[in-house]
Amino acid sequence: MPQSMEATNESGGTRRLGNQLVVYGGSFDPVTIGHLDVIRRASALFDRVIVALGKHPTRNPLFTVDERMELLREVTRGMPGVEVTAFEGLLIHFCKSVGARVLVRGLRAATDFEYELQIAHANSDLEPGIDTIFLPTRTNYGFISASLVREIASHGGDVSKYAPRPVCEALIRKHAKR
Repeated sequence: MPQSMEATNESGGTRRLGNQLVVYGGSFDPVTIGHLDVIRRASALFDRVIVALGKHPTRNPLFTVDERMELLREVTRGMPGVEVTAFEGLLIHFCKSVGARVLVRGLRAATDFEYELQIAHANSDLEPGIDTIFLPTRTNYGFISASLVREIASHGGDVSKYAPRPVCEALIRKHAKR
């Protein structure tokens, strides 16, 4: 049973929902400011957030797992209660293995909601003891996606409004090698 009930609100006050462990999973190829917003907000709601980077053998990511882990650790350094790890298999099984009762998912648009709701229902069927919480993106981040960042960067465009500085630098280095 959660002990504390506080979280940061718009006026800077604090109200936590609980001292539970939550998981925020994704491929983070690369991590964007939208991802960071969800991580910050989840860490304001919960004492401990695992940012779980999924290893998907069928995908062809721009950054390796190690590069994405390094970038995630760098941009979340200093965020209290946030840790970064990688996992294989289903995210819901990872949640169970670490003892998380809550899975956090970010939503950008209505199309995200339909897909994420379907996944949440399947996850609930697989592991009924784990709940999914949706955090809608802030309005100014609604259009930002990792694929958009990759596309703009691949053409030499400036992505500094969409990705943290270490990611922008890594994208420049990555595309310079190509």
